[in-house]
Amino acid sequence: MGTTPVLSVDPRTGEPRGQVATEADTEAVDAAVRAAADTLPALADPAARTALLRAAADALESAGDEVVAAADAETALGPSRLTGELARTSHQLRAFADVVEEGAYLDVVIDHADPEAGPVPRPDLRRYKVPLGVVAVFSASNFPLAFGVPGGDTASALAAGCPVVVKAHPDHPDTSERCAALLRRAAGSVGLPPDVVRLVHGFRAGTDVISHPLVAAAGFTGSIAGGRALYDAAAARPRPIPFHGELGSLNPVVVTEAAAAERPEEIGTGLAGSFTLGAGQFCTKPGLVLAPVGEPGDRLVAALTHATTGTPPAVLLDARLREAFLRGVRRRAALPDVQAPVTPHGDGPFAVRAGFLTVPAERLTVPGPHHLLLEECFGPVTVVARYRDAAEVNAVLGRLPGNLTATVHLAAAEARQADGPAAALLAGLTALVGRVVVNGWPTGVAVAPAQHHGGPYPATTGTASSVGDTAIERWLRPVTYQDAPPALLPAPLRDDNPLGLPRRVDGRLELPGR
Repeated sequence: MGTTPVLSVDPRTGEPRGQVATEADTEAVDAAVRAAADTLPALADPAARTALLRAAADALESAGDEVVAAADAETALGPSRLTGELARTSHQLRAFADVVEEGAYLDVVIDHADPEAGPVPRPDLRRYKVPLGVVAVFSASNFPLAFGVPGGDTASALAAGCPVVVKAHPDHPDTSERCAALLRRAAGSVGLPPDVVRLVHGFRAGTDVISHPLVAAAGFTGSIAGGRALYDAAAARPRPIPFHGELGSLNPVVVTEAAAAERPEEIGTGLAGSFTLGAGQFCTKPGLVLAPVGEPGDRLVAALTHATTGTPPAVLLDARLREAFLRGVRRRAALPDVQAPVTPHGDGPFAVRAGFLTVPAERLTVPGPHHLLLEECFGPVTVVARYRDAAEVNAVLGRLPGNLTATVHLAAAEARQADGPAAALLAGLTALVGRVVVNGWPTGVAVAPAQHHGGPYPATTGTASSVGDTAIERWLRPVTYQDAPPALLPAPLRDDNPLGLPRRVDGRLELPGR
């Protein structure tokens, strides 16, 4: 272990709260990864994994007051928000326990030998999925629990049978240490080695863990610059590994002219609540809104102005993010034809005030300096682009990179037209994103089997989701056994199905117990 201290800092005051750990040097990272790798055989038991995930959820809830207090002191996100995040995180852990218990994630397929099959005889083939190995998890700054040490990457990796080495985020090291201790104790309580979860700190630890030969995959939530550097490092290894990164998203919103005329105040107020939620530090914050010119759009902007002006000041996660936010706002506001009905600005030495900018959508349809408005600005600001017609909307959307979400607000009549312009708009947005929201707001990612939290690059580096049941697929790979003797087959592939798994056998779906 290195000697550089890891300090917990209160973003409300800028004052250190104390040392909670030391940064891991290369030797310490190597020891952590090797210790985690040694637990792979123990994690092979699905019953042990389900017990671990449920015990971890129980432990997190039992220590909830302590964990929330530490997280609030390090992030300024507030006890109410963090209490909800803790509940979401424990729910996520239990949801993956249910996934393991059901067993469908193994995707078992058995095709018995058929010498009459064409065009060539078919041998006995049996396929299922196995864990990749040690997973490196890089914690996010803005969700210290749900995307931190006990978050979705860790939960889904453990569910898959992969031990985890978490690289703590420097914004919440105390919270990370507390959560890692809870997970390790939970492992011990169900008879698993505590080293199924290891925690390391420090910038160098991140580069060391991504390059370690025993690390088989990685999950990341953070900036485009940081995520791309790690993604490139993962690809440059002698044996490249999967890197599932969530890097950045503008999350466009389109408000049709009919919707703006039908409910301008509701949409304007809802937008203000969405882009200022969590001080604008959600990965799904709506950062670009296409609203019509004219009276309906003016009423929407007036409602947005009123709601945003009433938003209290907020403290961002750290001083670096605060300075980047203020610098980003200044650069955007200085562009020609950009106006600020409510100017985002600093409020004292640590807080910021929310605001928004407006610009003619025409400015965003061609290359030039206004392209900056099509890039994410982390914090409580959004850009309202006023469009004249559908052609301008399509031109702006055509210049966007991949995103996590897109939102469309429709009038009631538009929503009933199966083959009208609204259907074409949804189809166009589908090509850009991983989740399309209709008449709602993208902030808030429900943990549910049908959820997808991902999108085309740079929203994510692949096609997988980091939320919902299918997140487990990131840490698995398929293996097929051909003509293997029955006695040597893994339990999920045996004809007697001793684990009671759902399977597809000779083309027919089998659901035990149904």
